[in-house]
Amino acid sequence: MSATEGSAPEPDPRFDPVTAEVIRGAMETVAFEMATFVSLTATTPILNQSNERNATILGGNGRLAALSVGIPQFMLSSTLPVRFALEFFAEEGLHEGDVLLANDPYHGGGHLPDYNVFAPVVVDGRVALIASIQCHHADTGGGMPGGYNAEAIDIWAEGVRIPALKLFDRGVERRDVLYMLQVNNRTPSFLGDLRAQIGAAQLGAKRLHEIIARHGLEAVDAAVEHAIDHAARRFRSEVAAWPDGTYEADSYVDHDPVGNQDIHVHVKVTVAGDQLTVDFTGSDERQDLKAYSSFGNTRGYVVAQLATMMDPTIPKNEGFFDSIDLIVPKGCVLNPHEGQTVAAGTHHPGVEVGEAIAKALGQVLPERSCPQIYKLGMPTVIFGQHPETGLPFFDHSVDCLAAYCNAVKGQDGWGSMPASFGNLIRATAEINESITPVRHECCDYLPDSGGPGRWRGCPGSRVVKRVLADSTVSTYMVGMKYPMAGVAGGGDGSPNQLTIRFETDGAERVPVMANGAPHGAGEAFEYLYGGGGGWGDPLERDPAQVRDDVLDEYVSLDSAERDYGVVFTGHADDYSLAVDAAATERLRARRRGA
Repeated sequence: MSATEGSAPEPDPRFDPVTAEVIRGAMETVAFEMATFVSLTATTPILNQSNERNATILGGNGRLAALSVGIPQFMLSSTLPVRFALEFFAEEGLHEGDVLLANDPYHGGGHLPDYNVFAPVVVDGRVALIASIQCHHADTGGGMPGGYNAEAIDIWAEGVRIPALKLFDRGVERRDVLYMLQVNNRTPSFLGDLRAQIGAAQLGAKRLHEIIARHGLEAVDAAVEHAIDHAARRFRSEVAAWPDGTYEADSYVDHDPVGNQDIHVHVKVTVAGDQLTVDFTGSDERQDLKAYSSFGNTRGYVVAQLATMMDPTIPKNEGFFDSIDLIVPKGCVLNPHEGQTVAAGTHHPGVEVGEAIAKALGQVLPERSCPQIYKLGMPTVIFGQHPETGLPFFDHSVDCLAAYCNAVKGQDGWGSMPASFGNLIRATAEINESITPVRHECCDYLPDSGGPGRWRGCPGSRVVKRVLADSTVSTYMVGMKYPMAGVAGGGDGSPNQLTIRFETDGAERVPVMANGAPHGAGEAFEYLYGGGGGWGDPLERDPAQVRDDVLDEYVSLDSAERDYGVVFTGHADDYSLAVDAAATERLRARRRGA
């Protein structure tokens, strides 16, 4: 055998892996700069406070190459609309200075409020890279203010569909298009938000040109392919360490916005060597529902959940996505036929996709199993006319609160929201009160709302909001019958509960949906947000930690004994509370033997 026979191939002298990583880091920085640009220039709180945006860099063929820290679903549902635009404009091509817009769920998007604005980087007559920024907007037109028409009969009643539209053509603004979009949106600040996205995309394209000028187009192309291949190799290596087998699980949504019960998500996850198949065959196929998850949205939740169960340093790009053999039958609730409503479904049954995967893989990887989801239904949208300006106002109630944060092995549930929200920032009460006629009267932890476990779920919150002007409240409620599920023997979190016109003769607990529920000036609603699920057997929790939970008012004395089997002496009021170790051991022994 010759000296070279059977050895590794000679490295390509034109390719330098160090330079490739430098280029990848530079593209991630560009994405971060784009996302920050929106936060600094947008005019609506959901963008300039809450960071509900994400930026991505794609190769000229629409494959994801790099991204910023942001909302996971945004980074994952932004690629398919770009690919559609590349195909749609293939004949005339995309040109330097073009800026495009897309939001259509049936052309790759998630739901209509998520506007994706992107700009091509054209070098030597071909699209080399694409800078994309996706943001959630406060309104989309359609039959209900706020972008969530939960009673819409079809996608057209939910708002304006935009498969692929040029806002700038070769650097020239299309005033007719921007004006058309403006008059089809209720939000006074809509155009300012859209221009913030346009500016971010243009900035991204400019920065990417600078990277190409510095390193050369050939090196940038190689760096994109290197990053994608690297992610794919690391993904397969991770999967190869998992036990081979087929693991199935089911998750349910209480109902859709019109009351159809028990929306079913079924998953079968198959691990075979380094191959991973996620199959949703068997999920709900009813065609009369009012909550469907688009394919792009479903794909996003699959990747987001799997990413939390893997080495976090694996790049999240097309190599990660392509390594999953994803099966989602057309016509099921996770891949609907065109025309079905998806505004509410982007949340539910969208998030149940991640829950089902966590349950399935939790059978063999319990230490990595934490459903990265929420049981929100949809945001509680407050809409009315501002008494000082006479203009419409929207409050999406994306305020500071705690809810839905599951425990994991070794860590109690904590924080104000689950990891699936990425770097979303809950808006502060003070800022929202300064710009909308709404007052936050209460935001407190709810004792006993976190699921019991060896590691306890994060408590939920009690939130009371009062309107100072005649308003309507719209939301879709879930998480009452199926709250956040515990893992590995942990208990479920508490259910959600919303009471509109709280503490009035017209008080009403919302069973399914509030659709434009009127609230007069001075009236309030009370929302009890559910807690996260626990992890592991509650009888294995350190009694000293249970004592701390009681003193912190996360857990009541009754729950400490009932759920954790911990007996105390003394009192919490004067901090004389102490664990009765002998009585606790006897009680836990009886419980285990029962």
